Amino acid sequence: MRLCAGLLTAVFLAFPAWAQEEPIQNTIQNQLNALQADDFSTAFSFASPTIKSLFGTPDNFGLMVRQGYPMVYRPGRVQMLDLREVAGALWQRVMITDEQGRTHLLDYQMIETGDGWQINGVQLLPSAGVGA
Repeated sequence: MRLCAGLLTAVFLAFPAWAQEEPIQNTIQNQLNALQADDFSTAFSFASPTIKSLFGTPDNFGLMVRQGYPMVYRPGRVQMLDLREVAGALWQRVMITDEQGRTHLLDYQMIETGDGWQINGVQLLPSAGVGA
């Protein structure tokens, strides 16, 4: 009986993360789709207010993505990995295989706003061990 109670508790505690996973992943995928279509205005709409204030315009944002994150601008394959909480922030790990077949791991920091889930930052992770 204790085992059942423990399992039920674990399921209910994990439920909030599961409930958030799909809308978070949709936000990231929708931004990637917009970037692939060179629709920087739509891509910019998925950025948090902090990111929007840093870049100011969709064109500036698009330039940053093209120059700094070419694998995000033109991904070959995208796979959503784990969603986790670190120090109170939600991070979605994404594996992107670029058009040249190289694999990249990225962490997307996500925040919930009045407009839904938005991307508050992206970290390109070291490539050691990816694809091994």
